Order: sequence, then structure tokens, then C-alpha cells
Amino acid sequence: MADHAHAPLSRRLTLPLLTFYGLGTTIGAGIFVLVGKVAGRAGMWAPISFLIASLLAAFTAFSFAELVARYPRSAGEAIYVREGFRSHALALTVGLMVALAGTVSSATIVAGSIGYINVFVKLPAVPGMILVLAILTGLAAWGIRESVTAAALFTVLEIGGLVLVIWAARTSFGELPARAGEFIPPAHGAVWAGIMAGAMLAFFAFLGFEDLVNVAEEARDVTRSMPLAILLTLAISALLYIAISFAAVLTVPPAELAASAAPLATIYERATGGGSDILSAIAVAAVLNGALIQMIMASRVIYGLADQGELPAVLARVHPRLRTPLPATGLVCGVVLVLALGIPLEGLAELTSVIVLVVFSLVNLALALVKRRREPAPPGVRVYPMWIPVVGFAISVGFLAVQLFR
Repeated sequence: MADHAHAPLSRRLTLPLLTFYGLGTTIGAGIFVLVGKVAGRAGMWAPISFLIASLLAAFTAFSFAELVARYPRSAGEAIYVREGFRSHALALTVGLMVALAGTVSSATIVAGSIGYINVFVKLPAVPGMILVLAILTGLAAWGIRESVTAAALFTVLEIGGLVLVIWAARTSFGELPARAGEFIPPAHGAVWAGIMAGAMLAFFAFLGFEDLVNVAEEARDVTRSMPLAILLTLAISALLYIAISFAAVLTVPPAELAASAAPLATIYERATGGGSDILSAIAVAAVLNGALIQMIMASRVIYGLADQGELPAVLARVHPRLRTPLPATGLVCGVVLVLALGIPLEGLAELTSVIVLVVFSLVNLALALVKRRREPAPPGVRVYPMWIPVVGFAISVGFLAVQLFR
């Protein structure tokens, strides 16, 4: 290995790869279950819940888009908080929170992946988790273009699964003009309470676009491509989710969707009259993709913090040939393995969403503080109005309060 000052990260990520990376972090295995839960809360108006959730997430997405163009560095959230609050301690805390969220998410996915894989190949739990983690670590260490290309292929499979469900429900979509009135909610408090409850749940299906900022030092034309990739990720995810939610409630009654452990498989089976093994295979790809991308993200956060002098310098070393941060990747792999094998993850998994919302709140507030001080943006950076981060902060705090006090 060489010192990171002599072996910088490789800028090999183009806009299409960045967008696939963002979609891979956002369109994960969760949507294969989440659409049924949203339908259980919002009923036939689940598409409205997904639309509202996408609009709520958009405020924070625009904040991230401006900040990543202002400060195109790894460990992005930590840098944004440091620049906004002028606090190294708070920045380090936020960086470690982001890395922890990614690591815990990876561990949860790796631990749960064996159940999906056993549908096709029987593997004992412990050797199976070690094997899965070894493959994912090898991909993450191989090279950023190679690992993100692998993630992009997984993402294409995930999107293909969603499109397959939408295509299977095409007959139901043909009924949409005649049933359009069913999707206009009445001005009734209980109905809108259900729609908003569904939107709060659907909001978490849009988390993931923020992970893009942590590969900023590996992006080409970062000032233009990174903000655009964030916004494309959110827009494409929203279109897919809304289409899936229409397919869901047009094909299967909402109460039945809510009771199904695999609602997309239920939709596919109801629409085609056949089996859904193909969706199970796609779910495996979604699970592995989620773990891979979270590991890449967490290793870049660790690398970025070390590169800024906040963590030991050894974690900022970059392999001269692979141009990936091997010590940081190895550390993340080790922590994921310990968590996956030895610690109950249910509470930690719930903590992940709380961590993300705390980070969202601080990032939005950091951008508002930067704007209040009227700090000039570098040339070519798109600057958004002050109300964007202010509304994003209010939304994030509101969701955080619900998570903490429900």
C-alpha cells in the first residue's frame, strides 16, 4: 500500500453509474415488503402516500445536491456539518453515525440473506454469512468502477423485478380509467390520517440517495454529475414506487396486501396465475446489492474522516493499483462480521432510521447556516432558496419525533 497522498481515489464514476449506485441504495429489498404495509395504512390511496413521501424527501435531496457540489469530498455529511456548525467534534460524531448506520444495515442484510439464499442453495447460517461477506468484501475492495458496476447489475435486476410486476398487472392498469374515482380521496380526516400514516412509512423507502455523496471523490465532473445523480435517483424511485403501488391496489385488495409477507409476489401470482420464483431470485439480488452498497458507503466515510485527520491515518491509505481504501474496507468488513454473527440486530436496525433522520436534520440545518452567512458557492454550483433546507429540516425533525415517541 502507498500513502493516500500519493494514491488518491480514482475518479471513474460517470453519471449513469452514479445513478445506478443511488438507485441501488434506494430501491432495496424493503420495497418488496413495504408496499403492502403502506396499502394497509392508506388503502386504495397508497399511490398518494408514495407521492407525498417523494415530495417530502425531495427537500433534503435538494439540500444534499447543493452541498455535495459545494464540498465534493468523501464523508460528505461530516464535512457539511463541520462547515455549517463550525464544529469538528459534531462533524466527527455525524461521520461515525453515518458509518455506523451503513455498517449495521450491512450486517442486518448479511444476517438475513441466508434465508433468501436457502430457497435455492442450502447453506448453514454461519459459514453462509462468512461466504456472503467474503464475496461482498472482495467486490468492494476490487475497484470502485468494478464494485459499482456489479452493484449496477444487481440494481438492473431489482428494477427489472419491479417492472415485471408492473407488466404482469397491465390488465389491471387497463381498468384504471374506469376506476379513477377510487383514487380521489374524500375530504375526510380519517382518510387523510391514513394517507399521511402511509406517507410516513413510505418515506423510508426513499432513503438511500444521501449515500451518493460519500463517493464524491470517485465521480467524474462531480459538480454537475453528483447533484444530477441524486435528483435522478429520487425521481426514478418515485415513478417506480407510484407505479408499483397502483399495480398493487388495482390487483389485490389492500387488506390482503397488508397481510402478505411478500406482497409483490402476491401481486405477480394474482395477475399471472403462476409461481413467483423469479421474484424470489430478484429479492436475493436486492438483498446482496443493499449490503454491498452500504459497505462501500461506510468504507468511504471512514476513509474520508481519516483523510481529514479525524481518524488514524492508516484508514486513509489507498491501494496504489486497486485505488480503493483497503484498510477502511477491511475495518468495515470486520465490524459487519462481528455484528452479523454475534449481536441481536433488531434494535440496532431500528436505530438506523433514527440515525439517518438525525443526520438529515443536521445536514439541512448546516446548509441553512451556510446560506445565512452568505458564504459564496464555487463557480458552477446550483444554489437553492433558503426555504429548501428550512423545510427539509422541519420534515426531518417531524419524522424523527414520530420515530422516537411513537
